[in-house]
Amino acid sequence: MSLRLDVTPGSMRLDVPSDLGMVGDAVELVASHVPPGTLSPRRISFNLRTALAEALGNAIRYGTGEDPARVVRVRVELGRDFVRIYVVDDGQGFDTSRVPDPTLPQHVEREFGRGLFVIRHLVDDVEFNEKGNGICLTLRAG
Repeated sequence: MSLRLDVTPGSMRLDVPSDLGMVGDAVELVASHVPPGTLSPRRISFNLRTALAEALGNAIRYGTGEDPARVVRVRVELGRDFVRIYVVDDGQGFDTSRVPDPTLPQHVEREFGRGLFVIRHLVDDVEFNEKGNGICLTLRAG
């Protein structure tokens, strides 16, 4: 299965099949099309790639239930000094306030909840849509 990135001035769009095996290819495709100078190479290679992989993995695993008939939509806005990535699935959504803090002693051994913690520490701003089935990640230059 191949991915097709639609690139227009200032934006990109990508539909990712609900298959965890596609996350790496999707992340590389988006990262490789971020214009030079928008973000530092380190922010692209580590922060953007890791945060997008987490967001896509969560959307595929929890939002679409890894159903091969479904897709996760990715939209990227490219500014002179920022990249804003929207990841939206067609799932039920969730209440982000109910995700436990994985750094608390009673949650350290849990196997879920770390992805959002990681994302929040890798990007400059994280927002969720009202339904809870979409996340917006903003990375700024500098």
